[in-house]
Amino acid sequence: MALIMQPKWLPEPLREGYGLRHVSPQTRSTFVSGRSMPRRAYTATPSQTEVRWLLNDQQAALFEKWFQEQLFDGVSWFACRLRSPLGMDYYKARFTDIYDGPTLTNSNLWMFTAQLELYLRPLLADGWSEYPEGFLQANVVDLAANREWPQP
Repeated sequence: MALIMQPKWLPEPLREGYGLRHVSPQTRSTFVSGRSMPRRAYTATPSQTEVRWLLNDQQAALFEKWFQEQLFDGVSWFACRLRSPLGMDYYKARFTDIYDGPTLTNSNLWMFTAQLELYLRPLLADGWSEYPEGFLQANVVDLAANREWPQP
């Protein structure tokens, strides 16, 4: 089954209070002596985030119906456009429970607040930590390719 896409009319979540919380991939064993030994239990763990959307009347009505019909009251995974240190991208996400709202704001917009679970923690592809200069200087290559190189 194809992943449900976030509707184009649903704006980017508000920045206030936005952040990612990662589920720990570690487990810890405590010995009788009092010492403990941490170890990696999982290689892929989810992240969680709280999102807030400000929507006009039409968007709010559509959001509630999209949540009910397309996401089956929030239990289905969908491609959600979110910001991470990697930039704006689509992440596989789902609601952890029903959203809070709609709450009317001073600007006559409706606020919806929800907890989302991201299927995987947003990370660079494997291998980038071995050659970080390639990632850190990517903008230099982009500028050179688009500004300095001759057109074909």
